[in-house]
Order: sequence, then C-alpha cells, then structure tokens
Amino acid sequence: MKQRALERFLNYVKIDTQSKEDSSTTPSTHKQFDLARLLEKELHQLGLSDIELDEHCYLMATLKSNIPENHPAFGKVPVIGFVAHLDTSPEVTAENVNPQIIENYQGGDIVLPADPNVVIRESENPNLKKCIGHTIVTTDGTTLLGSDDKSGITAIMMALEYFVNNPEELHGDIRICFTPDEEIGQGTKYFDLNKFGAKYAYTIDGDLPGELNKETFSANTAVIKIFGRDIHPGTAKNIMVNSIRTMADIIARLPRDMAPETTEGYEPYIHPYTVEGSVAKSTIKILLRDFVTEGLDKQREMIEKIIDEVKGINPKAVIELEIIEMYRNMREILEKTPEVLDNLWEAAIRTGIEPYWKPIRGGTDGSKLSAMGLPTPNIYTGGQNFHSRTEWLSVDFLVKTIETIINLIKIWVEKAK
Repeated sequence: MKQRALERFLNYVKIDTQSKEDSSTTPSTHKQFDLARLLEKELHQLGLSDIELDEHCYLMATLKSNIPENHPAFGKVPVIGFVAHLDTSPEVTAENVNPQIIENYQGGDIVLPADPNVVIRESENPNLKKCIGHTIVTTDGTTLLGSDDKSGITAIMMALEYFVNNPEELHGDIRICFTPDEEIGQGTKYFDLNKFGAKYAYTIDGDLPGELNKETFSANTAVIKIFGRDIHPGTAKNIMVNSIRTMADIIARLPRDMAPETTEGYEPYIHPYTVEGSVAKSTIKILLRDFVTEGLDKQREMIEKIIDEVKGINPKAVIELEIIEMYRNMREILEKTPEVLDNLWEAAIRTGIEPYWKPIRGGTDGSKLSAMGLPTPNIYTGGQNFHSRTEWLSVDFLVKTIETIINLIKIWVEKAK
C-alpha cells in the first residue's frame, strides 16, 4: 500500500492545478481539469458508478454498497461522502513540481537541492522527529509540493481501491467529490448537495495523524480601496494625493498583537495578505479570522476606526471598505450530529493513532458544507508546511490516513446493525 500510495501521489503532484484569485470563472484555472480528467479515468478503471465531471470541475462518483440483503446492516448504513480539493494555493507556484524522495529519514535538517537556501529545519518542524525511518517527500525548493490536497485525493483513491480489491469487506454507498478552488474560498460554490446525496461527509485535508478537526475559524475578508490623485511629481505640491502613503498609514495601524505571526490556538487574527498600489489607487486585502463569529464584527469595527483615523490625516484621499463573508465555524453544526464525530474518533484509535481535536486556524470545504446542511469534519493527511516551498509529506503517515478512512467506512457498517 505504501509504494502504491507514493506512486499515485507523485503522479498527482506533477500536475499543476494552482487556482487563481480574482478569476471570474469556476474553476478559476482551466488546468484543474487536467487532474480531474485523470481521476475520472482512474475512477472508471476502479469500476465506480455515477461518475460525473461537470462544467465547473466538480468530480463525483459512487462506490455502490456491497452489503447483502440478508445482512443486519442492509438498508441501514447512511451514505457517507469523502471530499478533497484539486487546486493548490495561489501563494506559491505549482508549475514543474519536482518531488524529492527521502527514504528512511534519519532526522536533521533537509536542504532542498535546487535552492540550498530553502531548508526544512528540524527546529522549525518538531514533528519530523516522529518520522524517523519514514519515507519523506519534499520539492526541490522552487515550488510547493501540493500535498494540500493531493495527499487527500491519494488517500481517498487508495481507500476506494482497497474496497474494490477486497469485496469481502462490507461497505455502504460511498460518495466521493473532488472540488476546485478550495484554496481561494470557492470550493463549495457549485457543490450540489442533492446530487452528492450523502448524509455525512469527511474532508481529507488536514495535518499529521492524530489531529482531527471539528471547528474552524469564522472568516471574512476586508477589501480596502484607496483613491488618490496622480500628477507629475515636479508640479505635485498641494495637488497630488498619494494613495500608497494612505495605504501605509492603514497597515501601520493594524494591531501587531493580532497578526498570524503573534497568535496561536484560539486567538483571532487580522492579516493583510496582499497589496497593490499606485499613486492614484491602492488596494489592501485583509483576512479577518475568529473562532467566535461575533468577533468578526469587532474586527470590522477596529478597521473602520483605523480608516476614520487615517482619513483625518489624509483628508483628500477617498477610502472604501468592503467586507466579504468567507466561511463560518462548523463546530455548532457538527456537535449536533455526534455520531459523525464519534465514528471518526474510533476509526483513528483502530488505526493505532492517539486522536485529539484541534481547531483549524483556517478553513476547509467542510466549513461551508456543514453550514449547507452536510456535517463534514476534517481528517489528517500526513503533510505539513502547506502553501510553501518547505512543504513535506510522510508517506508512512499518509498510509495511516488511508487506514483511518477504511476503518471509518467499516465502523459505519458495524454501527448500523
């Protein structure tokens, strides 16, 4: 299983599926279809049914139940779904990913060969100590790896392959969906719950084995546009209004003790993550994150207060604020369906994992799916350092993810008797 999982993963990460913000289409990049079509072909080869790749790059399929009519669980097992996303982060290129395989990792820093300045440092990655003897996959240091979320796709495909190749292992109807554009917050934009037809689902989009997720940030994005006036700098006195200076005044007033680099656990953050500027117009995009949804209102008030202050020292600049809702914490919804959490917990234990619930300082497709009425907690994948050139995956831990999915499917049958 380990070698087969590695082969699948390497095939997937070599396909560039990077999504793109500010695109007017879904998927945001057509190249996401390249992986979707490969997966569509592989699903046909596995013999799944109801395989459909739609115009928005949502790929769904069904592994039909094999529970015999005389079995106590016949007709009682709910349809369970598994979800992973096709795209990789816009933050780092995914073009020409060149995976590096480290067999029998023995500890220490990992220097990436194409850029020796890019180092996966053991001091910054304490979980590497859990990977002694493992097979580790990295990039060459020039791209991200794409473990987020091609390791999740690999785990789902491997679990499907297991049940196809072991027909004596009973399972109910299993629905899978591979989605586009999760990394830009649009993974569920055209997700058809009725077509999917699952009662419960799980995203495979997490960290190292043991970490299970039933809560995420609630998230908004603040977009601030500043309009100035451009004129030749030689005749600019008392005429020019430099929007870049106004933008800088706003950024300088954002609370440093609420930055991602100064917060952890359940602490909220305010994070300016992209800026575009010229004298005439500048734009700041800011991530607003809090595990308590009402906290987002407080963050908006903080930004409005900063804008009012900056307007006082830049009276000729025009400043506009737009708040865009992204996703909401899924905990309240999931805790109303304890069976979906309890079965996941037991599956991890059966796999030899010590599970624990950890809040996601981010979001998954499960956030919106849960809000839409499909309870969807999140399962680990075996990777770390997502969205960066130092991303890495333990193949041994990926196997644990596959085993967890297999055990989870079996538990749903056992509990239905």
